[in-house]
Amino acid sequence: MLELMNSISFKIEKKLKNGLGRVGILKTPHGDVETPAFVVVGTKATVKALTPEQVRGLGAQAVLANTYHLYLEPGEEIVKKAGGLGKFMGWDGPTITDSGGFQVFSLGADFDKKIGKIRRDETVGIEANSKFSEKRMAIIDENGVTFRSHRDGSTHHFTPERSIEIQHAIGADIIFAFDECTSPDASREYQKEAMLRTHRWAARCLATHQQPTTNHQQPKQTLFGVVQGGRFEDLRKESAKVIGKMDFDGFGIGGSFDKEDMNSAVRWVNEQLPQEKPRHLLGIGDPMDLFGAVENGCDLFDCVAPTREARNGSIYTKRGRFNIENTKYRTDFAPIEDDCECYMCKNFTKAYLSHLFRSNEILANTLASIHNVHFIVKLVEKMRKSILDGDFSRFRDDFLKSYGR
Repeated sequence: MLELMNSISFKIEKKLKNGLGRVGILKTPHGDVETPAFVVVGTKATVKALTPEQVRGLGAQAVLANTYHLYLEPGEEIVKKAGGLGKFMGWDGPTITDSGGFQVFSLGADFDKKIGKIRRDETVGIEANSKFSEKRMAIIDENGVTFRSHRDGSTHHFTPERSIEIQHAIGADIIFAFDECTSPDASREYQKEAMLRTHRWAARCLATHQQPTTNHQQPKQTLFGVVQGGRFEDLRKESAKVIGKMDFDGFGIGGSFDKEDMNSAVRWVNEQLPQEKPRHLLGIGDPMDLFGAVENGCDLFDCVAPTREARNGSIYTKRGRFNIENTKYRTDFAPIEDDCECYMCKNFTKAYLSHLFRSNEILANTLASIHNVHFIVKLVEKMRKSILDGDFSRFRDDFLKSYGR
């Protein structure tokens, strides 16, 4: 077991015979996380449409919140006065905050394009700009990022130092270094520029985090560094080597990917990172993508997709996703899945859920979110068990064959 800084530890229990995947235990000040594990996203200190009790009951082990959003509302000082993120939101398990780096992308290069972190179609190249416009709400420079608030248009400046200060106040168990998340369509030249800037910011984050005078909300916080480099093998490997040599307690794999070679990009990174430290794949949660991430050595994952898609009526099943508002489900009196143990499936039918969505009832969001979060959390739990049982390849192939049809 590796004892990391700030009193967390990570123990690898078993590894895949063929591949980088592994099963482990990540110990945090607020409990253990059995890895690999899906981390449920509670962007604004709430998992949308669900109570903390419901999230816990679905088997979730940890929750991730967004630094940028909590900074804007209610403000990090209010979260600090409440006793930190966990106490503020009524969650007693492990907590994580991202750095605000994703907003560099979502409010900048991606603001008017809505491509997302994974490129699936050919699109026009995008790079950073030096001024605000109707199509860009973030400006990047060497010192940090200036944001225009999506709430009221006010301007705010995040530096690596400020991101760490805010995260210290929010008080999650695991926090992330400030990075520049790039568009999947950025040129190689820009990907390299952003990667090198991320490395410089990482060093500044470490220096701030390790200052003895830093006023931590929770003294046992742990800092992860973030690997960038886009879709380019040499850049990904370079970034992993540089970040991997820094004094981080774990690592995030950030930035953007091509859908077709995301697994390769994850493998490039994890072949370089220190084996004994935990790895978190940031913002990836599609069921099919998770198998490749686990097989290629990632321990944690987070994504808003399960709850976001649930609120849009998109439901996960072993045979793929479907939209509950399709006409044929109005008179389908079977559960979403016969063998699902979630509250939705044990008590309600597809016809009822379809009715709730068609009637714009709030309960629709809750029931659909219960099912989708349960599906993803349990899926990753089954991946973990399959590694322990030496049966990962068969489980992966059977699931993907059914899910992709």
